[in-house]
Amino acid sequence: MPTTPSDAADAVTRELRVEARPETLFALLTDPSEITRWLGQTATIDARPGGIFRVTVNDTDIARGSYLEVVPHERVVFTWGWERGGAPLAPGSTTVEFTLIAQGDSTLVRLRHLGLPPELRESHGAGWDMMLGNLTTAATFDDHTSEGG
Repeated sequence: MPTTPSDAADAVTRELRVEARPETLFALLTDPSEITRWLGQTATIDARPGGIFRVTVNDTDIARGSYLEVVPHERVVFTWGWERGGAPLAPGSTTVEFTLIAQGDSTLVRLRHLGLPPELRESHGAGWDMMLGNLTTAATFDDHTSEGG
């Protein structure tokens, strides 16, 4: 699915429609065994306000922050930065918001990554484009297999 960028002052914004239910997408954002299917290799996450968000994205990059808001099947917000690798962005120094809006059998997914310095927006936008593609694939596969199709 294509994403639509936005020109928010300090944010990377993407919006896409995913052929999966909000419940499926919510699990992919909050369950450690599910988040590794689209975002990284390993994860230590505790999806509740104040809980840790730590994902080993690849062999050199580790993203770290904490959950700020978790509304089942609707919204997930966590802080983000790089513990190792990645860009020069301190752990927890930016904020990532996922909003899930049910639309029949699909979901409108809105991503906003706020607080990014201008020089890091393009690279983080490209990274999110790739990861949102992974998220779409994982969610679509889950929803179709759970329906028997």
